[in-house]
Amino acid sequence: MRIALAAAVMAGALAAPAAAAQPAPAAPPAVHMPAGQPAAHPPAAHMAADKPPFPYADCIKATKKRGESKRYGKWHCDQLVKKGWVRPPKR
Repeated sequence: MRIALAAAVMAGALAAPAAAAQPAPAAPPAVHMPAGQPAAHPPAAHMAADKPPFPYADCIKATKKRGESKRYGKWHCDQLVKKGWVRPPKR
């Protein structure tokens, strides 16, 4: 009886990864604008602070408010700059 139970458990364990693996969803089709027409929304030179990328100073203030140390807050904001969520600091 133990052998049959062990075989059933092993068969289930080996089948689980194959069942969990699913193909990635297809990418959405690309939208192409005709060459002679301007874009609906031209890129803004200065974006509002309520949408990314956020100002670096606001990121530092938020990390201080969360209780992060000065050094860790700077590292955290630098990581967000790399991801594009925060504008680089003005130096």
